[in-house]
Amino acid sequence: MKSLLIVTAKAAIVAACLLPAVSGAQEVCDTLAGAKIIAQNEESTYLGTVSSSSDRDSIFNEYGTYGNDYSSESFWNRYSKFGSEYNRNSPFNKYSSSPPMLIRGRDVIGYLSENKSNSPSISPARLKTLCKDAY
Repeated sequence: MKSLLIVTAKAAIVAACLLPAVSGAQEVCDTLAGAKIIAQNEESTYLGTVSSSSDRDSIFNEYGTYGNDYSSESFWNRYSKFGSEYNRNSPFNKYSSSPPMLIRGRDVIGYLSENKSNSPSISPARLKTLCKDAY
């Protein structure tokens, strides 16, 4: 029960940080800095890191595997598996109940999702707008 309360408290803090009306952009970016993005598919596919565009694994590195609009491994590529709005594990699927997780350390701190029912979550477009130049 104690660990459930800790997880619930962490989720509440993260939710507050991800809601744009509650927190500023810098707080959101600080909360998500270094988070790994992991798909909720059977393979737990790694989709990159929320970090500086100079980081090779960054989702903001336009020349890297995970930030490139043309890479088959990038969710920014609308024709890739995780970039498709129809894939149930895609952050762009507005109806998905299994979007990519944002993980820091061993904790799920939120979800990358267009589906507002997934909480706490942030849309890929908002994440990019708020944080691409913040690191």
